[in-house]
Amino acid sequence: QVQLVESGGGLVQTGGSLRLSCAASGSVGSIRAMGWYRQAPGKQRQLVASFTSDGNTNYADSVKGRFTISTDNAKITVYLQMSSLVPEDTAVYYCNAYVQIRGSIRYSDYWGQGTQVTVSS
Repeated sequence: QVQLVESGGGLVQTGGSLRLSCAASGSVGSIRAMGWYRQAPGKQRQLVASFTSDGNTNYADSVKGRFTISTDNAKITVYLQMSSLVPEDTAVYYCNAYVQIRGSIRYSDYWGQGTQVTVSS
């Protein structure tokens, strides 16, 4: 199995910054893609930012220019640097990875437990 462990959420004022981290561990064979999603109360979970193993990145329009997704050299930890935060960014942020378990030929989606980000006005 694969575990995704997130950290870095918290409370910040409007205009502030936070950095989220997500580390993949367990039987990680290959990672095709990793990313961050968020879910605000009463709303559906939506993509915030993602990257693929071939180097493509994708951002939600609402965070372009403010958020940056990056990885470590081993590409098993993904970061989300969030700047110029606004109250509309308040949500639970979830890490996602599309992973091939070591010894398997299939890829599956895995999710972290979520980390709360609250932006006060």
